[in-house]
Amino acid sequence: MQYDKQPKYEEVKVTCSCGNSFSIRSTVGRDLHLEICSKCHPFFTGQQKMVDTAGRVERFRAKYGKKKSKETKKDETSEDKS
Repeated sequence: MQYDKQPKYEEVKVTCSCGNSFSIRSTVGRDLHLEICSKCHPFFTGQQKMVDTAGRVERFRAKYGKKKSKETKKDETSEDKS
């Protein structure tokens, strides 16, 4: 094993967008920045929180929102013809 080719395993500081910071050991060699950590993630906090990045929630709702059924569409078209 060549020891001089192995990456350095050193302590780095991790900062979350919520303001939480902690230190871990990593081979990255620089400080890290996270969007969501265990202090603000809904799974760990038990609170529902919508994280909307670039309108993803609206796109999801538009795509999979409540759509009209085929029967309702047929009824509307038959009423328009009458």
